[in-house]
Amino acid sequence: MVVQRYGRPHGLGSGAFAVTAVLVGSLVGTVAVTGCAAPDDPKSATDPALAVRNAADVLARAGTSKASTSMEMAAGGTRVTIRGEGGYDFRRRTGRLQVLLPRDPAGASEHRPITELLTPGALYMKNRGAGVPADKWVRVDTTTLDDGNLVTGGATDPAAAAELLRGAREVTYVGEVELAGVKVSHYRGVADIAHAARVASPQMRGALAAAAKGFAEDTVPFDAYLDGEGRLRKVRHQFSFSNQGRTVAVASTTLLYGFGIPVEVALPDRRDIYDGKIKA
Repeated sequence: MVVQRYGRPHGLGSGAFAVTAVLVGSLVGTVAVTGCAAPDDPKSATDPALAVRNAADVLARAGTSKASTSMEMAAGGTRVTIRGEGGYDFRRRTGRLQVLLPRDPAGASEHRPITELLTPGALYMKNRGAGVPADKWVRVDTTTLDDGNLVTGGATDPAAAAELLRGAREVTYVGEVELAGVKVSHYRGVADIAHAARVASPQMRGALAAAAKGFAEDTVPFDAYLDGEGRLRKVRHQFSFSNQGRTVAVASTTLLYGFGIPVEVALPDRRDIYDGKIKA
């Protein structure tokens, strides 16, 4: 094992949706530019769009944080919520999450948490289910996913969530609110996925470029909350895509806190990665 310790056609195609569908299918039945102004630049205090676009760079300087994720998916009148908890290193764009699926509709069975390792260009999942041995990992190349892993894994990569804000436009300052005891500034706008991909950090560019081609809409509405240091504390994106003629609405929320904590990511050995067929 490699252990790293740190102080990130119009509509989704079958590949991306298949992974997400395995995570929730049993539950639903049929169902800013690099080099832009620094956060202490007076311009960022008066320009809402600039403040939001700076978020990814500010997080990279902050280093690490704890992360909580929530993904609400609605399709065909059925709504499910997938939650995750873990830590993330924004310098290396790597993290570890425990993703918890809700009960089956009948409430009869529990699902084992899925361990997800987030790395530039790849997503590793353990307890993936659907015929994968319990001691094996599934590796997914996120640059080949139609959503760039903004939706597929059941949790939006925290770095991707922040990098998407580099394409922020039509941003307005909503006001100051309190979030978990911290005063934060609330901003609302839309993110241009294609533009975000062009100006994203090199590690995230491939995944966002894939997402720019996969979603039905070119822009993603968001609500972002920044603390007094310009650090992203919360972001909620509202994604929408088509699958087999059905519109699927996904609201992904990422909460960041506990900045500076140690984050450990252990990548699986090649022999521990499952290379067999994955059931959809």
